[in-house]
Amino acid sequence: MSTISIIGAGTMATAVAGRIAKAGHTVEVLNRDPAKARALADKLSAGVTTGTYAAAPTGDIVILAVPYGSAAAVVADYGNALEGKVIIDITNPVAPDLSGLVTPHGSSGAQEIAKGLPATAHVVKAFNTVFGHVLAKNGRLDAFIAADDAQAKARVSTLIESLGLRPLDVGGLHMAATLEALGLMMIGLAKNGAGTWDIALNVEIG
Repeated sequence: MSTISIIGAGTMATAVAGRIAKAGHTVEVLNRDPAKARALADKLSAGVTTGTYAAAPTGDIVILAVPYGSAAAVVADYGNALEGKVIIDITNPVAPDLSGLVTPHGSSGAQEIAKGLPATAHVVKAFNTVFGHVLAKNGRLDAFIAADDAQAKARVSTLIESLGLRPLDVGGLHMAATLEALGLMMIGLAKNGAGTWDIALNVEIG
């Protein structure tokens, strides 16, 4: 098992960290507010640690679990400390009124985040189509991933499989825009057609 670093301490960070810890990995929680990082670590299973915000994360895989509006600032705070890391972007760049995505035309949140990272860091889009409370239930879910770097994608796929999820590769990082639109669609479906947030998108093959 490996060490996975998570930047953030909100609902989604808690769900992802909890699932990773239960799978036997070591989890490092990082947050601007050390008290919030410690509170999340204490809430989870033994073996969850905290690290120093903006210092080099312990894990080779770093999950960016902050609101999209904060992502660029967080990446800037870390700077070269993220060299060589695989960055899992779970954000959904959704407008507050749910009218659409806030990313530039032809781009995605993941691609915008990648612009601020060291050249040796690789972004993988994942987990953005799964609601945190559904992920926390430990069911077998489909997790869609998009990335340009094959090795980074393979490492994230292995991590996802270890959590009892099924990784489904949708292509290069340009496909993150489609996954982010899908995240917005899931929110719309929960609020309207489904009438519940207890939903997940799964692919039936065959």
